[in-house]
Amino acid sequence: MSLLIKGGTIVTAVDEFVGDILVEGEKIVAIGENLHASAENVIDAAGKYVLPGGVDQHVHYSFDFKGQRVRGFETSNAAIVGGTTTVIEFVNQEHGKGIAESIFDYDKKEVAHVASVDYAYHGIVCEPSDELFKEIPDLPGQGLPTIKLFMAYKGQPFHSDDEALFKALKAAKEAGVTVMVHAENADVIDILQKDCLAKGLTDPYYHAESRPPLVEIEATQRAIYLAQMAEAPIYIVHVTAKEVMETIRNAANNGVPVYGETCTHYLMLDKEDLAKPDFEGAKYVCSPVLRTEKDRHALWEAINNGWLNAVSSDHCGFDWKHQKHMGRNDFTNIPNGSPGVENRLAILWTYGVKKGNISRQRLVDLYATTPAKINGLSHRKGHIGVGMDADLVVYDPNHTSIISAETSLHGVDFNIYEGFEQEGKVDKVLLRGKLMVDDGKFIGEKGDGQFIPGTAYGLCYESSNKEKQDQPVNV
Repeated sequence: MSLLIKGGTIVTAVDEFVGDILVEGEKIVAIGENLHASAENVIDAAGKYVLPGGVDQHVHYSFDFKGQRVRGFETSNAAIVGGTTTVIEFVNQEHGKGIAESIFDYDKKEVAHVASVDYAYHGIVCEPSDELFKEIPDLPGQGLPTIKLFMAYKGQPFHSDDEALFKALKAAKEAGVTVMVHAENADVIDILQKDCLAKGLTDPYYHAESRPPLVEIEATQRAIYLAQMAEAPIYIVHVTAKEVMETIRNAANNGVPVYGETCTHYLMLDKEDLAKPDFEGAKYVCSPVLRTEKDRHALWEAINNGWLNAVSSDHCGFDWKHQKHMGRNDFTNIPNGSPGVENRLAILWTYGVKKGNISRQRLVDLYATTPAKINGLSHRKGHIGVGMDADLVVYDPNHTSIISAETSLHGVDFNIYEGFEQEGKVDKVLLRGKLMVDDGKFIGEKGDGQFIPGTAYGLCYESSNKEKQDQPVNV
């Protein structure tokens, strides 16, 4: 099957031009102006933008919090309707199993037959035994070039101490495995939570009060020091605060291979949302927590200047009424996380590009190109080029709408961006050449997604990002 996309404004991380794209089967085979090529199907993209399909490197479709489970890959059609064609899921190492076995058991049971997008995996270290560290060098051969460790969540099976993180870093660097960390001081959080509860401070707002920026700043700096001692690169996920970003930026400017991402909700919301009445604040409980307006402005500056190199959704679909209410009288029992994979591109376009905070090229880099590089997928994903997978988004800028849970495919009963205006819309989406979204509606089939093996030595293994960090990006 062949397809020609004609006359759209093609946007990559480095370029923008009006042209045509010829797709044959699953691949892009030609790009140019006024291509003289016959095709079985033609999409007229005049007046619209053609972007590479998004790569969301931070989603949770299998997360379990105190017995409560998020919505799974059966809701991944929300991702592709929002312009994301590849997601990377975090999978906990199961008791008595290795990382790869845990991942592929999960894939077979819960993902392969229902995924509406292509996907890859990060393994989460839960049992940091000698056997686990011996397994790490074998992961890239199975298409699993990334692992994650949680410095937060004391008492949970996925919490890791400094010894585990240091050993993981040492094992990972020998095989080009990228180590990602959730950086918060678990011990201090545990004490502060208990202090709040002892004083009768149980509302969602105290989730923020018990996780001040310093717990994230300290853990981030400690993770960087551990990486330096291991002589390994490290990736800090979901950065929330100005000082955390500066810690990463300053270390990178000194030649340390440390990188970081932020997420759409940290760019748009702040901790005062946790104070909304009638337990509405529980909708905004996530970790690390939402910060302040000052932090939001600093994060926009950071992604524009390359001090943070990706924007993820940290999608985590818990219901408000039936799941988050388990913490009605104790904020520590509120399942952490919020849905957002469907809204990532729209937020970056509306409040990034249209507000002058980032350019269109920078948007593509943040939402597609660099996440693909970080996770060893850039040979197929994240860029519009000949030989790449035909993952393409036709974005119509001449459209306005209001974000609402009522029209969302997230499968939960709320949306943290409820009532926010959205400029433009995802009109059409191709996944490896197949039309999955037409006129903003999902027309694909569950199970159309495929596992995409990643390769070792991703972006974080570049010798230094100092030169890149020092170069601001002009909007």
